[in-house]
Amino acid sequence: MTPSDAGQRPVRPWYALAAVVFAVGMAGTTLPTPLYGLYRQQLGFSEFMVTVVFAVYACGVIAALLVAGNFSDLLGRRPVLLAGLVLSALSAVCFVVEGGLPLLFAGRLLSGFAAGLFSGAGTAAVTELAAPAQRGRASFAATAANMGGLGCGPMIAGLLAQYEPEPLRLPYLVHLGLLAVCAAVVWAMPETVRRRDPRPPLRPQGMAVPAEVRGVFAPAALAAFAGFSVMGLFTAIAPSFAAQYLGVTDLAVSGAVVLSVFLASTVGQSLVVRTGVARALPLGSLVLMAGLVLIGGALLAESLGLLVAGAVVSGIGQGMAFRGAVAAVSRVAPAERRGATISALFVAAYVGIALPVVGIGALAVGVGLRTAGLVFVACVIAMSGTVAAYLLRRPLPAT
Repeated sequence: MTPSDAGQRPVRPWYALAAVVFAVGMAGTTLPTPLYGLYRQQLGFSEFMVTVVFAVYACGVIAALLVAGNFSDLLGRRPVLLAGLVLSALSAVCFVVEGGLPLLFAGRLLSGFAAGLFSGAGTAAVTELAAPAQRGRASFAATAANMGGLGCGPMIAGLLAQYEPEPLRLPYLVHLGLLAVCAAVVWAMPETVRRRDPRPPLRPQGMAVPAEVRGVFAPAALAAFAGFSVMGLFTAIAPSFAAQYLGVTDLAVSGAVVLSVFLASTVGQSLVVRTGVARALPLGSLVLMAGLVLIGGALLAESLGLLVAGAVVSGIGQGMAFRGAVAAVSRVAPAERRGATISALFVAAYVGIALPVVGIGALAVGVGLRTAGLVFVACVIAMSGTVAAYLLRRPLPAT
């Protein structure tokens, strides 16, 4: 299959509906964020186990990216989006009938598979369903759907869990209803990929970084790793810290804090149009460092205000750096290996979500969550500072 040409691209607002589907799919991946404390009370596991459950999700995303990252180019956007919706629904069912850690692990793994499928197929569908004159808006809609959906998941789950009955089931039941509506939308949605006969065989895409790209890829991957590690901090650890040290027991408030970092990331990505790709990567790394300083201050002062400020500032920095990283790598990668190279960048980003968060959980067992968080902040500041210093000495080409 090949993407439809511009003359046959639908001009109706299908891209907006595709963005809604993308957002709903991604929201399901973060629904458990404000609920981990309730799971700990019910099942009696440790903070470290929370981070392991969270890391299972990242492993699922990485596996999907490596195995099926190019499947929507061969099968079409609609079949892959439908597969993602089915996986997301199965994940929700695991949480609805949850009776212990095995189903939590299964639910998070399925959720990771779904996110990996949505990341590529959702972005492509949103942009390809837009008319040529809508391409700029569609690109931002895809970004907003991705980060906005990730941020809305904790907010929705927090509100429902705090103010409605069945806090560990109702969020997933609501999400199942939304997924059913999204499946109907995708079923009716125009396909933007033409069938090729015979269809090329489905093979794992894998990852590769051509030698000529590595000078740009290395700082881009480090920046992606650092930025996504902060996102992992907020989606796995921040609610527990807010409950233990800040006295925040309202799950809706915890969800709102997580929402703020993802909305700020969307804002940061939108700023790249003004800063340009070459400046976005080092500037985003510097802004991320400033946000981490605020997060460190929140840990020391036990201040919710500083935590929210750190979420917003670091989210803006992450958004700038990540969009700059993707654009820079896309620009220098050879066309025939661009997909695999970008997949490698996403793998680095999702490793950044998993490993540091598990490290915080393991360290917290011995020294406490606050000290572990401060160690994390110092390490990510050092990593971001290294990226910024390198790129200030050796700037990326402006074009």
